[in-house]
Amino acid sequence: MEDHKTILLVEDNPQDEKLILRTLRRINLANEVFVVRDGQQALDYLLREGDFSQRQGGNPTVVMLDVNLPRVSGIEVLERLRQDERTHLLPIVMLTSSDEEQDRMRSYAGGANSFVRKPLDFAQFAETVAQLGVYWLAVNQAPGRPE
Repeated sequence: MEDHKTILLVEDNPQDEKLILRTLRRINLANEVFVVRDGQQALDYLLREGDFSQRQGGNPTVVMLDVNLPRVSGIEVLERLRQDERTHLLPIVMLTSSDEEQDRMRSYAGGANSFVRKPLDFAQFAETVAQLGVYWLAVNQAPGRPE
């Protein structure tokens, strides 16, 4: 049923964004990776508000959401998405370079499906992203999408 697999990447670090995009292209699992660079843009995109009020199509297969974002934090984005009927079941992977236990606990308490610490080593980070892509786009069986 779900053959148009897409990812929403919410990442404000240009180097991490470039590495994630390169890795996802290399494993060729997603038809499209859409990138927004702050929490407000993520909310607008997913809830079809602001600049994205006319956005067509369904929600992405998975959201890769940085914890530390400008304007609205990743944790706040997560919490708001879980409160909205249109996005409450959307798979969300939290990404962070922080090793704060509080970030991990708040992410899971807020409804995150996964929490991944970005390794400082680029090769290891690329491998982690590849594994995430394979799991969320090829292995995981998501709930049906509400229309």
